[in-house]
Amino acid sequence: MTKKAAQQAVMDVGEREHLVHLLHEMLLIRRYEEKAAELYQATKIRGFLHLYIGEEAIAVGVMQNLTPEDSVVATYREHGHALARGVSADVIMAEMYGKLHGCARGRGGSMHLFDKPHRFFGGNAIVCSHLPLAVGIALADKMQKKPNVTACFLGEGAVAEGEFHESLNLGALWQVPTLFIVENNLYCMGTALRYHESNTNLAQKAASYNIPAVQIDGNDVLAVEAAAREAVAYLRSGKGPYFIEAITYRFRPHSMFDAELYRSKAEVEEHKKRDPITLFENYLKEHQLITDDEIQGIEKDVAGVVQHSVDFAENSPWEEVEDLTKFVYTEPGTVNAMERRQP
Repeated sequence: MTKKAAQQAVMDVGEREHLVHLLHEMLLIRRYEEKAAELYQATKIRGFLHLYIGEEAIAVGVMQNLTPEDSVVATYREHGHALARGVSADVIMAEMYGKLHGCARGRGGSMHLFDKPHRFFGGNAIVCSHLPLAVGIALADKMQKKPNVTACFLGEGAVAEGEFHESLNLGALWQVPTLFIVENNLYCMGTALRYHESNTNLAQKAASYNIPAVQIDGNDVLAVEAAAREAVAYLRSGKGPYFIEAITYRFRPHSMFDAELYRSKAEVEEHKKRDPITLFENYLKEHQLITDDEIQGIEKDVAGVVQHSVDFAENSPWEEVEDLTKFVYTEPGTVNAMERRQP
C-alpha cells in the first residue's frame, strides 16, 4: 500500500480509536486460538478443533459493517467469526469444553457454536451445508421487508460443492441480501486450490450468476472492511447478493489431527511474512497511530479476556444426566423407529 493510499484509508475508515479497535479484535482472536490449541493438547477441549490463525483480518473487517439485526452463518472454523461478532469469549470457551454454560449448552462444541442474541447461526460442520441456510435466512428477511443482510462465510473448498452453485443461483434469482465471503486460504483440507478448481479465480464463478464479485487481499483488514462496506450498501439497496473472495492463508494445520504433509514449512514461513496482524501493527506505527507501549497494553487486556474465559469454562458445570433428553425430538419413553418396525 502506498503512503497516499494508506492516508486515504485512514480517512475512509475513521478515527484512530476505530483502527486500534480493529487491532484489538485481531489480537483477541489470535491469542484466543493459541490458547485453544494449548487446551486441546491438554485434553481440556476434545473432538475436532480448527483454528483461525492467519485469517483474522477477514472476520474483523466484515463484522464492522453489520448491525445487531443482521445474521452471520459460518463454517466449522468459526471461533474468530463468533468473537468478532461479539459473542462472549466465556461462553465460546465453555462450549468448547462441553460445559453447560456454553453458548449451546456444551452440545455443539468447537464446530457448532450458536448464539441467538447475536444472530450467529453456526458453526456448520458439513462443507457448504450452510449456504442454503444463509439464502433462506436472507429470503425470510426480504419477505418480511426487514432491512437486514446475512453474511455467509465459506472456505474455497465449498466452491466445488453443488450447494454452492444452487445457492448462488437461487440467491441471484430471488435477489436476496446475502453476502458470500470466501476465505480462500489456498488449501481445501490438504488439497491445493489448483488441484480441485479448473478456474482458481473464484470471484469469476460468482460473476457468472450475475452477482457482483470482487477479489481482495484478505490479510489487509482495511481492504476487507472497505470491500464489505461497499457490499453491505449494495445489499441494503435490495439489488441481491454480493460476493467477496478474500485471499488469505492459514498458519496452522487444517485441524489438530492434520499431519500437514501437503505443504512445506518453508512455504508456511514465507506466508507468515504477510501476517495480517503484523502488517496492520506496522501500518499503525508507520503513521504514528499507535505506540509499542499501547500494543503491549492491548496484549495485556486480551490476555485477561482469554484467561477469564478459561476460568469461566473450568468453573462451568457439566449438564445433568437427567437433562440429556431435553431439546431432542423424541420424548423419554417413546418407542423408537427400530421397535416400531418389529412385528
